[in-house]
Amino acid sequence: MFTGIVEEIGRIARVDELDGGRRVRVECSFSDALRVDESVAVDGACLTVVVQDASGFEAVAVEETLRKTTLGDRASGDGVNLERALVLGSRLDGHLVQGHVDARGEIAEIVTLADSHEVVVRYPGAFAPYLIPKGSVTVDGISLTVAALDEPAGTFRLAIIPHTWEKTTAGRWRVGQAVNLEFDLVGKYVVRGQGHSAISAPI
Repeated sequence: MFTGIVEEIGRIARVDELDGGRRVRVECSFSDALRVDESVAVDGACLTVVVQDASGFEAVAVEETLRKTTLGDRASGDGVNLERALVLGSRLDGHLVQGHVDARGEIAEIVTLADSHEVVVRYPGAFAPYLIPKGSVTVDGISLTVAALDEPAGTFRLAIIPHTWEKTTAGRWRVGQAVNLEFDLVGKYVVRGQGHSAISAPI
């Protein structure tokens, strides 16, 4: 379980193609505190540490993960948002995030304002029941608030503060870029309890 509060931007140091998946090595400052079998959210996708040393860690993204996320697009040198698993008893600064990406979205528009950035994200229409204005959504592992929702257009708008823009990969987003989306966990259960479900096996 995560919070969507990104700890740092890591760097993909190596990508090894497997028969169907990929093994990635990520360099980060907290790798010496990790252990094998621990979970790390990489651009919002929960991955398991299989190798760890003083400068980085390695994890395997299997076929299902590559289908649902942008990890298949990542190359050596790319920056990725990193977050270690939530420790029970800590402050929950973002919202409850599983690291189970529901779908890929697309950056549709970026507007630079005087003190912030507005970003419009296009999402698959089947997931509309899980979005509400002022609700939570995770984009590339970042806990963000839906500032406005345009359901007919299949988009939602985010207002991103300077700190988030600078300390995550949000500042590197470009129009047309794919992003990982995880919709609010509580919303999913509420909708499910009403007898509706848009989700088909998130990773």
